[in-house]
Amino acid sequence: MGAVTERRIRRRPAEAGFTLLEVLVVLAILGLIVTLVGPRVIDYFGRAKGDAARLQVESLATALDFYRLDVGGYPTQEQGLKALIARPADVAVWRGPYLKAQALPDDPWGRPYVYRRPSRHGLDYDLFSLGADATEGGEGEAADIANWRR
Repeated sequence: MGAVTERRIRRRPAEAGFTLLEVLVVLAILGLIVTLVGPRVIDYFGRAKGDAARLQVESLATALDFYRLDVGGYPTQEQGLKALIARPADVAVWRGPYLKAQALPDDPWGRPYVYRRPSRHGLDYDLFSLGADATEGGEGEAADIANWRR
């Protein structure tokens, strides 16, 4: 009797991978998603910078109020916002620093906040970021973020 040896025949599976048509369909779907979602994401980031600037303006305004309570008035134009982190030479009673940071924060676009005294808007002072366009005025993302627009 002969031993029957069972031989397994292994078939090579069809080449693994994607067809050109499958790749094109996936790329078309991804392109459609980017087209629909992309503008919303870009708009979200633009609004986020404006929201961050608004929060910083409010925080600086609160620090200026604490300064006024201690000193009896807001910093002069010459003293500026630096009076919140370092005692001005001509101020006798100063209980600062009024900000946690060692340096003044820049706005989300990397520029310093503008402090103006006297105010041009009937307030004690003007405090604002020039926005995305770095010039006064503007609309949308280019609009100034200011204490008179709360």
